[in-house]
Amino acid sequence: MNYRTNNCGELNISHCGKSVKLCGWVSKIRDKGHLKWIDLRDIHGTTQLVFDRDRTKKNVLNIAKKIGREFVIQISGKVVERISHNKNISTGDIEIIVNEITILNESKNPPFTIEENTDGGDELRLKYRYLDIRRKPIQKNLLFRSEVASMVRKYLISNGFTEIETPFLIKSTPEGARDFIVPSRMNQGKFYALPQSPQTFKQLLMISGMEKYFQIVKCFRDEDLRSDRQPEFTQIDCEMSFVNQKDVMECFEGLLSNLLLEIHGIEKKSFPVISYFDAMNKYGSDKPDIRFGMEIHNIKEYTKNKGFKIFNDSEVVVAITVPKASIWSRKEIDYWIEWVKKPQVGSKGLVWVKNNLDGSVKSSVDKFYDYKNLKKWINECECKKGDLIFVMSGKKNETLIQMGKLRMEIAEKLNLRKAFEFAPLWVVDFPLFFKDDMNNYHPMHHPFTSPKSEHLDLLDEKPNEVHALAYDLVMNGNEIGGGSIRIINTKIQEKIFSVIGLNKKKSKEQFGFLVDALEFGAPPHGGIALGFDRLVAILNGDESIRDYIAFPKNNSGYDVMIKAPSEVDPQQLDDLGILKK
Repeated sequence: MNYRTNNCGELNISHCGKSVKLCGWVSKIRDKGHLKWIDLRDIHGTTQLVFDRDRTKKNVLNIAKKIGREFVIQISGKVVERISHNKNISTGDIEIIVNEITILNESKNPPFTIEENTDGGDELRLKYRYLDIRRKPIQKNLLFRSEVASMVRKYLISNGFTEIETPFLIKSTPEGARDFIVPSRMNQGKFYALPQSPQTFKQLLMISGMEKYFQIVKCFRDEDLRSDRQPEFTQIDCEMSFVNQKDVMECFEGLLSNLLLEIHGIEKKSFPVISYFDAMNKYGSDKPDIRFGMEIHNIKEYTKNKGFKIFNDSEVVVAITVPKASIWSRKEIDYWIEWVKKPQVGSKGLVWVKNNLDGSVKSSVDKFYDYKNLKKWINECECKKGDLIFVMSGKKNETLIQMGKLRMEIAEKLNLRKAFEFAPLWVVDFPLFFKDDMNNYHPMHHPFTSPKSEHLDLLDEKPNEVHALAYDLVMNGNEIGGGSIRIINTKIQEKIFSVIGLNKKKSKEQFGFLVDALEFGAPPHGGIALGFDRLVAILNGDESIRDYIAFPKNNSGYDVMIKAPSEVDPQQLDDLGILKK
C-alpha cells in the first residue's frame, strides 16, 4: 500500500476532479458545525481538507472529530476548486473533499505554535527542536543548506578537487582554542582530541600527492559561544598543491561568485583586495563591512595644541561621519556616548560635531575648537551638511576597534546593512604573529602559515614585523573563510615554533609527524577553510547560524533536548581508568 499519491504542496487547479491520497501533520482546524476544514502540512507545503456534513460519510466525520493539532493522518479524497482562493500558498486554488481518513498517530498538544511565527522562546524551541523543525522557516533553512552544499560539491569536483575524509580521533595540538578531549579505553591514561580543523591531515594529503582535496567536515572547538559560533560546526575544508596565494584566491573567489550567481542571480566579476592594516585603519576591523561608508579618519593632526588634554595625550584621534544625523537630539547622541562605554566596547566616551544644514557647526568641544578648526575636521571626514561626526581617542589599536564597533552598530540602527546586498572582499598581508598581555607571540592564523619570503630575515629580531602569506575571505562584516600558503621548509617551520615558544622537544611531541613528512618532498601548497554554517546563513540574509543547524546547542554549549553534556555511568569511567577514587 502506498501512503500517498501526492505531497501537500503540489496540487493545483489542473488536478480538479482527481482522486488523491495525502499524508501529513494537522496544522490548523476550523469547525463551523456543518463544515470543518483541516490544513494538512508536510515539508512540501499545505493543503486544505474539507469535511462537509452533506458530502462526507458519517464515519469519516466521526474520526475527524477526534483529530487534534499535529496528529499524523492519511486521507483520500477528490480535488475540487476552492470557492475563495488563497494566493498565499501554492495549493490555494484547490481543496480536498475527504472520503477516507486514517489516524496514523496521535500527538500531545505541542508546547508552542508550529507556525511561521511561533510563540516559543529559544530554550523551549531547542528543547523540542524536532517540533521546531516542522516550522516552514527552519525547514526552508535546512533545505537551503543542503542546496548550497550540493552547489559547493559540484563546483569543487568540476575544478578537479577530490573529496577525502580525515580522522575525528586525533592528537591534541594547540590551534588557538581548547580541544575537546576523548579518553581512550584501550590506551588508558591517554587521550584523543576532536579536530579543531583537519589542518595537518590536509597538508599530509598534499605531501601524499593528492593535489586537490576538499571535504565538508565537522570541526570542534571548546570555546565561548555567540550567535555565529557553536562548539561543533561545519567548514568547507580545501587544500591545493603547486599553487601560490593568487591561485587559491582566484579559485575560491570563483566558488563564492558561482554561489551568488546561482542563488541570487548576482554577478561579481572580481573582489576588492585590501591589506589587514588598511582594513583596521579604515574600518576598525579585519572583517570589514564595505556596503556602506562611514570610514574611519585619523584627525590627530587637526586636534593638537588646542588645550584639549585628552586629544593631546592620545596616540590617535579618529572619527566617523554619520549621514543625515545632525538632526539628532542630545538624548539620541547621549545614547551613543553611553553605548561606547559598555564593557564589550570599552571606550571612555565620544566627542561630537554637527555640520548643520544651515551651514552652522555645533560641537561638544566648542570651548577648545573654533569654527575654523572644526571645519578642518569636517573636510577631512568628508562630512556633508546635515551629517554628524563622532570622535574617539586613545591607544591606536584599541581605539580603532572601538570605533569599528560603533560604526557597525550605527549602521545596523540606520538599516545600512542590507541583508541581501553582498559585498565580498579579500583581506591580505596579515601579521604572522600577535602578542598577548604577557608579551608572548602567537600565530595570527596557525603555526603552519608561511611568512612572506622578503620578511624571513625579520623572524629572529623583529617577528612582530613579519607579514604572512595569508588571506581571509570576508563578506558583509563576517569572515567567511581564511587560508594561507603553508611552510614546506623544516628550518622555517622550526623557527616559527621557536618564536611562539615551542622548543624542539615540545614541537616534536606536538607536530613531529608533520615536520617529518615535510622532509619527504613536500610540494608548495596552500588552502582555505570556509565556515559553512556562517556562509549559508549570510547567503540567506541572516548572520546567526543557529537556525541553519538541525540540532544546535544553546549559548552555554548545552543540548537542552538530549541533555548533553551529561554525567556518565561510573563503570564507564572505570573502564577508561579515570574513575574518581
